[in-house]
Amino acid sequence: MKRKPPASPYEAQREAAKRAALNALKRARRTAEKAGVSLSEWEGEFLDSVGERVKTYGRAFGDPEKGAAGQALSSMQGRKLKEITAKAKGETPKRRWGRKGPGAASD
Repeated sequence: MKRKPPASPYEAQREAAKRAALNALKRARRTAEKAGVSLSEWEGEFLDSVGERVKTYGRAFGDPEKGAAGQALSSMQGRKLKEITAKAKGETPKRRWGRKGPGAASD
């Protein structure tokens, strides 16, 4: 059975982004289950709702200014997915925006 080629390179890029996003969402949930880490109710809903929107619409956000044209997740959704994956792996969350922790010596 022959597969028909995508209509354009942009379509191929969009489909690849969709598959990558769905795989990342599945991987995050699977990693959390294997490690025995319980995700919060919000994190579980986030993974479910984003996965459904990507399957249905090909992307998980409606406003084109919130993410790149060919991407399936917005920048904030990508950041939250990375945070959930890090939590599932048992890693400590990275500090954002160059913040220093309490008790850090200042120059």
